[in-house]
Amino acid sequence: MRVMLVVVMLMTHTFLAAQTFTAATFNIRYANPKDSGNLWTDRKQRVTDLIRFHGFDIVGVQEALRLQLNDMEQLLPEFGWYGVGRDDGQSAGEHSALFYRKSKYDVVNKGSFWLSPTPDRPGPGWDANLNRICSWLLLKDKGTGREFYVFNAHYDHQGVKARVESSKLVAEKIRTIAGSVPAIFMGDLNGGWDSEWYLHLDRSGVVKDSRHTAKLVYQPNGSFNGFRVDDVRKDVIDHIFITPQFKSGRWAVLTDTYNGKFPSDHFPVMVELEF
Repeated sequence: MRVMLVVVMLMTHTFLAAQTFTAATFNIRYANPKDSGNLWTDRKQRVTDLIRFHGFDIVGVQEALRLQLNDMEQLLPEFGWYGVGRDDGQSAGEHSALFYRKSKYDVVNKGSFWLSPTPDRPGPGWDANLNRICSWLLLKDKGTGREFYVFNAHYDHQGVKARVESSKLVAEKIRTIAGSVPAIFMGDLNGGWDSEWYLHLDRSGVVKDSRHTAKLVYQPNGSFNGFRVDDVRKDVIDHIFITPQFKSGRWAVLTDTYNGKFPSDHFPVMVELEF
């Protein structure tokens, strides 16, 4: 009996130690009424079907307006979400929201900060013309009791200084908010692997790109398509960074299409993670 108990304990420990989950970052393109042929009303089912089919446990979305989040909440009832509007800290403007599988995680804490010199209140930062926000969750795995943070942001698309300073701010916020607790940072950084703001994060000593240590990489092209088959970029501008407590398994840019169209003007980037 004692031997059997030891065996069961060892098997349970091995299972918990090897437990994996899938995280993804996905710029879903805001509901622009001028996107003729790619309207949100036509894309929303494709976006949520993609999330469900690929088995995402956590997904950070960018550019999401409240009406889009409401649609996703209805179409993905197995997910909870958190995020605030970048224009007022409530519901106005785009959100960098986080969806999480309710059967797997409890929310322990949550918050948001703006990518600016005044991160506690709405406003653009440095040379950016638009407000930019980072939202975060502290999640607790219901099966293992492990806690970890997930941060999600969308960097400015024009201001170079704003993007560099955003990376400095994000690294510092992860240090102060997460401390020694494992953390994931994901988002649309509007910059590839050679950009100064990407390199600042990757060399920060706080997080590293999960792609570096992935056991299997699937990258048929870049992560931005602009809704055009003939103009898909080669560089990846959507990233998932991790603290050293995580190991990455499969990493991919997912190039799903429907009837020759894309669910968004960005492809989702996903990674399988293990503690």
